[in-house]
Amino acid sequence: MTMQLSGIYRYPVKSARGHEVNSATMDRFGLAGDRRWMLIDSAGQFYSQRRAPAMALLGVAPREHGLRLTFGEHCMDVDQPDAQSPEVSATVWEHTLRARCAAAEVNAWLRERLGEDLRLVFCPENATRSVDAAYLPESLEKQHVAFSDGFPLLIISQASLDALNARLPVPVPMDRFRPNLLIAGAVPHAEDQWKRLRIGATELAIVKPCSRCVIPSINQQTAEKDPLINRVLAEYRRRDGVIYFGMNAIATAGDRLTVGDSVSVLD
Repeated sequence: MTMQLSGIYRYPVKSARGHEVNSATMDRFGLAGDRRWMLIDSAGQFYSQRRAPAMALLGVAPREHGLRLTFGEHCMDVDQPDAQSPEVSATVWEHTLRARCAAAEVNAWLRERLGEDLRLVFCPENATRSVDAAYLPESLEKQHVAFSDGFPLLIISQASLDALNARLPVPVPMDRFRPNLLIAGAVPHAEDQWKRLRIGATELAIVKPCSRCVIPSINQQTAEKDPLINRVLAEYRRRDGVIYFGMNAIATAGDRLTVGDSVSVLD
């Protein structure tokens, strides 16, 4: 069966809505523009749908040198902070790095929409948050990531979602799992066995299964929770008490991906 890249998804703000693109370039953090922004609370900890499902309703659209945020009928244009912008310590899981702060009026807007004392921060180009080296092939040097949970890319096959939906009374869309790259033409969960992949002229190392939290149970259009999703996943995708769905990856060669690119398993 011929495999191809059937979808590319970018999430400019961690845990907010993403958008589909036809092509994307790679930078030192993964997909260019992916999860370079993040919300933090007053303690500097990252803020996500795990704590606030309403973040699913926070729309994000790229604009030149910044973003446009939307929430219902409300919108806010955000300029990308520059080198003179204030910096703050921002923590993603066990990693703390210096991030640049968006303007105060942006934070006030977010506070009104989400009801929390939040700040929007940007990961600068010189940030050096490293992925967990324990999962890297020996041939790979230190790899960096911006505000993703742990790795630059998340890959899921369409067949894996189809297999889940066959077990559900009402099918769910792929946005429950927030992948970067969607692969068509594979068998269900074939990605579990992949170690190296070529997509077009770009090569990827498949490094770690993606463990799942509560977010797949959150409807990304309404922010409502449906615990059935995770209960069903646990029936056949739980290992050692953890649900896995999709695979984390790192680009090792090439810098461009386009929907329709052929996909080959190298190892």
